[in-house]
Formats: sequence, C-alpha cells, structure tokens
Amino acid sequence: MICFLLYLAALGLLGGTAATNQIFTSSGEMDITSCPITYYGQKYDKVYVAFESNTFSLCFNGSYQTGIKNDCIFMSGGTADRGGLSVFTKEIPAGSGVHRLLPNLSNAGKCINIIPLKDSQQSEIQQVELGNFGSQAILAIRTHSGYTNLDVEADAQVDGVSVFKQTYQPAETNVGVITDVSGCRLAGVVYKTNTTVSDPTTCTSVMCDFSGVATVVNDCGPMEQCQGDGSCVFKTMCTVTGSAVINIVGRVESVPDRCGYTLVGPSVIPGFKVLGVFQERRRKDVSFLERVILQLDSPNVQISLEQGGRVQLDEKVLKVNGSAQVVHGVELSRDHRGVTAQLSKSQYTVHVLFDGNTALIHMTGPSETAVQGLCGNSNRPLVQEKADEHSAPGCGMGYAEAADSNINCNSTTDWCNLLKEAPFSACNEHIDPEPYMAACTHTLCKYPAVDGLKCQFLEAYVKACSLHSNVTVERWTTKTSCPAVPRASCQDRFCSDNEFCGERQVGDPRCLCRAIFASKYKSANAYGEPTECTKKSASVTLANCLLEDKSIDYAFLHLNDEACKAEMDELTHMLTFKFNSSNTCGTVVMANNSQIIYKNIIMRRNLSDSGMINRQSPVHIDFSCYYAQPEIKSLAIRLKQRAVMQEMTSGEWKYNLTMKAYSDAERNNVIQLDTDIQLDQNIWVEIETEGLDEKVVVVVMDSCWATDQPSPSGALRYDLITNGCANPADQTVKVEGNGLGTSNLFSFNSFQFTGSSADVYLHCKLELCVTQSNACAPICSQGARRRRSSFAKYEDKNPALITMAWSN
Repeated sequence: MICFLLYLAALGLLGGTAATNQIFTSSGEMDITSCPITYYGQKYDKVYVAFESNTFSLCFNGSYQTGIKNDCIFMSGGTADRGGLSVFTKEIPAGSGVHRLLPNLSNAGKCINIIPLKDSQQSEIQQVELGNFGSQAILAIRTHSGYTNLDVEADAQVDGVSVFKQTYQPAETNVGVITDVSGCRLAGVVYKTNTTVSDPTTCTSVMCDFSGVATVVNDCGPMEQCQGDGSCVFKTMCTVTGSAVINIVGRVESVPDRCGYTLVGPSVIPGFKVLGVFQERRRKDVSFLERVILQLDSPNVQISLEQGGRVQLDEKVLKVNGSAQVVHGVELSRDHRGVTAQLSKSQYTVHVLFDGNTALIHMTGPSETAVQGLCGNSNRPLVQEKADEHSAPGCGMGYAEAADSNINCNSTTDWCNLLKEAPFSACNEHIDPEPYMAACTHTLCKYPAVDGLKCQFLEAYVKACSLHSNVTVERWTTKTSCPAVPRASCQDRFCSDNEFCGERQVGDPRCLCRAIFASKYKSANAYGEPTECTKKSASVTLANCLLEDKSIDYAFLHLNDEACKAEMDELTHMLTFKFNSSNTCGTVVMANNSQIIYKNIIMRRNLSDSGMINRQSPVHIDFSCYYAQPEIKSLAIRLKQRAVMQEMTSGEWKYNLTMKAYSDAERNNVIQLDTDIQLDQNIWVEIETEGLDEKVVVVVMDSCWATDQPSPSGALRYDLITNGCANPADQTVKVEGNGLGTSNLFSFNSFQFTGSSADVYLHCKLELCVTQSNACAPICSQGARRRRSSFAKYEDKNPALITMAWSN
C-alpha cells in the first residue's frame, strides 16, 4: 500500500491543464494521440476500455477477447460501469517525487491520461492514470473511499501474459498502486527497463536500456562456445576453399597468387603451424588451395595433405586409411570425406579436414586464445603471412586474363545466395552464411563452374556447420542437384606439380594441365618439348595432361613400330618416346641435298567403339631428326639384282613377271648392280608382264612395302603403296597406270632403316583383274584412298608377290 504520488504531483501540486474529456459507458475506444503511451516498449495512441463482471479492462490492441493475445491492464471494477478520459499536459521534471519512488524512471514526464471510473450515480469509484515519460511510461490506480471491496487486484499483461500483478486492501482514502510499465520486448519475452537477464543454457544476457531497446550480449567470446551451464570453452572454425580464407571472425581474405601462407600460427599449440599452398588451375588469375601442410618444430617434420587423399611425411608417402594412426603426435585417418588430421596438446586441439578442395580447421580448448595466421582475427597484411619456404620462385607474379563471356554473374549471385534459404537457413544462426556467399560469388563470377566448383562452396558451408555446431542441413543436395553423397575430389588420383585433378566431363576426373604450365606449349601448338637428337638416338617428351585435354590416352600411342610406346615419368607425368641404333622403332632414313632425315611418327592404334564406328580422333605427331649430310659417297646403296623375273600361274593365265629399277622417269637408264644410288634419290620401279592379253585382263598393284628381312611378313615394315594407292604419309611415292594395263610403274625416294646396315627388301603384291569398262583401276584422292569395286567377273585367287632388295 503506497501513497498516490503521480496523482498528487499532477493535480495537487503541478496544476496541469486538462484537455477535452472523452466519455464512455460499458465500453469504448479512446484516442490518446495527444498523450501516447509506450507500454513495455510498444508505442500506442489508442486504448480500448470495457467493464465486464466487475472487472475493468484497458487494452491497446483492440477490445479484450478471451483467448486472443493482447496488451491489457485489468483491475477490479467494483460498481463502476462508465468513465471518461482527460489528458493533462504538464512536465514532471526528472528528480521529482515520482522519479524517487520509481528509480528506473529516467525521463521527464510530458503528460498524463486520467481515466476516472464511476457508477450509475456518477460517484467516482476508482481512477486509472497512464503517464507519458517519453520512451517510458507509468501506471497509477487510485481507489476512493466509497469502494467497499476488501481486495483490489491490478494485473498488467503483454501478449496475454502477466508481467506485473499486485493485490491491495483499500483501508484508507486516496490509496492505490503506482508502477513502471516501461520495458523491452525480444522474441516474445518482456524485460523490465534497466535490467539484465542471463540465460546459462545459451550463455547470453539480454540488456533492456532506458529507451526500451533490448540488446543480446553473448557471454562467450567470439571464439568460444557455450557449454549449456553458463561456462564457455574455446571453439572456433576457419574454412579455406578456393582462394578464400574465411577466418574465425567471419572475415574473408582472398589469396591472389600461387604462394604458401600460414593459416594457423603457433599461438594455439606452441611449435605447431598449419599452412596452405595455393596454385592456379584452368585460369592464371584465380588460385585454389592445393595442399595443407602441418608443420611441427619438435621433431622438425612436416605432414602434407594433398589432392587424391595422399599424405606425405616429408618426402615419404604414408598409407592412411579409416583406422586412425598417430604420426609424431598427429592422428591421421582417411575416409570418403577426405583426410583428417588432429593434434592435441596443452588442452588445446587443432582438427583439420581436407577433401582436396576445402580445408576445415576446427580449434578447441579450455579458454579463448589468440589465433595467428590468415585464420586469425588480426589485421596483419597478407604479405606478412607468406611462408617463403613453401612458395615457389615467381609465385607472386600477377596475371590478367580476359573475362569469361559465358559467366552470368547475376545468376551466380542468385546461386550463392541459396545459403540464406531453406534448408541452409537451419544453420544460419550457428554460422553466418554471408562470408561463404561472398567467397562463392567472388570465385564463380571469374572462374567457370566446372570440376564441381558450383557445389563446393555450398558443401563447405554444410560441412562447417556440421563440424562446428553439430547441425545437419537436411536435403540440401535435393534442392541444388549437387551429388547426394559428396565425396573427396579425385580420391586416389595423384597429379604432378604441373597438373591438378579436374573433370574433363562430369564424373570423369583426370589430371589436367595448370594454365601457366600449358600456356607455353599451347602458344606453339605443341604437345611438349622439341625433339632431342643425338648421334645415335632421338627422343621427344610430351606432357600427358596436354594429351588428356584432347581426350588422347597415351597408352594407345606408339611409333611406326607398335611395340615402341611411351615411358611415363611417375613424378612429372611427362611422356618420352625414343629410338636408337639398337631399337629403330620403324624409323625411316631419308636424305636430301643437305640433310639426312630420321623420320618416325607418333600415332594412335586404331580402336573402334564397335565394328563399324570410331570415336577416337586420329593422332599423327611427326617425330624426326635432321642431320647435316656427310660426304655423299659414304651413303651410296646398291641393288642386289639388276632385275627380278618370276613365272606366275593364276587360274587360266600363265605369265612372266619382271621388276626393274630405273634412275630416270623415261626409264632409259636401268639401275645396274654397280650403280651407286644416293639416299633420298628418286627411283622408278616398273613391273611388266608377258603372256597376258590386256584387252581381257589387267594387272593391279595392290600393295608395296619394305622390310629389313627377306620375308614379306617381317616385323619392321614401311608401306609405300596400300590398297593400290600411294601412302599419304610419304609424299615421295607416285603411282602411274595402276590397273590400266599389263604393266605398272611407281616411284619413290630411296631410304634405309634407322640404325641398320641390313638389306632392305621391297615386296609388291599384284592381282589380275578381268577388264570391264576400266573398272579395275583404284580411285585415289587427296583426302581418302579406296578401291572402286571388286574385280569384275573374275577374282584373282593367286595374287603375285615379287621382291627386290638393295644394300649399303
């Protein structure tokens, strides 16, 4: 029971001016625009009053209805059933008696709403007063001496919930209740002005200031997490994905080059650092995290986590699987998510998960500690975090490339902003999505959305939420069409330093060339280094990743001799083809006036997807060495026979077959046994028949080829004529009159097999064809070579084979 000070101050002592009265009976809507009331943080300019069952209600959000949430003041009404409203305007200065009675009242009073309650005889039973003190307000209730109820109850409610309730007995005249109805609202909870309420389960405190504004204060530091009992422990997360480092306070740092940087310094665990090495991929101007290095001072070792789930201890590759193993105090394991490394020391733990693209670095401990490196919250310049010992020379050189016209940055931004929508929003209160959205947009607006990059940033956010806050984002892959079971990129695929593991097609991981490495070859339209020629050997080195870029599988490549294949360097993935004097690999030796040419070709074995089609593009890479021509005489070769003659029988025809070589196109000078022939000299070979009637039958030269053995099926073979046409790979071969008569003529430049002093044997296969409108002659064109048709009427069942040889 208290003295009614607001009423005395406003009327008895201050002499305020009253505005026009508003009258109501039973119920009514009252306009208080001239003296609005801020009731527990919510400002109102109308009140709704009503009498029901001896109870008076004054509500702010419409008339009172049972079961409907409202802001209301209830009190026992006695016999009153009507009333009115008067507004008194008079400042009540700070420090007045009212302020002394209500110490949380800090603002000066501006006006008072006076609501007298009367009975049918116009006798005043009670009076309700609402005082405007700016952002604060007070409630006063006065009971007159004629009120006979023994108990008077006042109940102030917010959203239907009591926030102030008092019962008193009116034993004296002019007594009642006065209270502060100021406060704050937050998430459906009301807080009194100038109070702080703590919640140990969340380690947060809500502070309600004098102006009615509620502020939530986290009792744990930015790197701590609540334990649910009011205590906090050190627990923080750093995410590194692409070129972005999202540090422990949510700030994004973008690494612009291809150097190594300290991610976590030794402040968390003395003598232990986590470093990241960045390199370019498809573009020179965008870098990506390529490996994570755990560096220990004692002992002085480093553990490298790399793409493909590979782990190295210094230079030694470790076999890591699902069973945890401890290496120098670091616990290592590997599963479908990637490689996990964890070190615990001095009650602090650093946990690293690396899937080949994204590193999640989780740190815990008993109390907050400083974190150094790019993951920390310092403002040190990027250059000060550079790790020189893990930075290649020239790694800081900048590159500028033209923007990718296929990238729509608006669509990319919409995609990255999915992190604010369901189902990702389930994690938003635990981990701020904004840094991840910024990193996503920054990268995908410059770099094509390949190699799973579109889903990489979303997956990084989901993994961070799970690891740091144990919150699972449900069905996010369904909404985004990302892989339902995210796996570590390129598991068990090792790529060299000049390569990265990417996808040539979706779901087809390969080792692809890094942009800077590939640029020097692509500008020269080459697949690798120039041919290296020595006195007795030659080799050429190709980059396998350049072949992969053209869908060429090196395993199916060979030289002229199919047995000669490439050797791969397991460390660099460079391929080497070579031949020497001991193994010529089908190399052909030719000469011109000034050079000797050792010619070979890198080609692909013909593979067809079925019996009819072939989807493999052809491969034809010249592999030649050019040497200065020594004294001509030392290169002379000689025929072993002046002419070769054979008697042949083919079905009903018996005929003689003669092969002769000439040194001139007019065939005036037959090459004799003592005639010296120079390498790369033009030779004309004529094959004649005797005993055939060219009106009935003609001779078709089907093929001619050279071997290093008398047998026509020797392993080392060089084709001059195939399917009746000159070999398109040898521009010196010319064929004349094939299938037009009973004799044939062809020419070629002489040659010797590389590294061999053995004889060269020229074999020619001939067939007879019955003439019919000249249908026996092969059709040869620049782009393709084919036979016109099958032999007319008669197919030669006994083709002729004739051989001529020459030697050094």
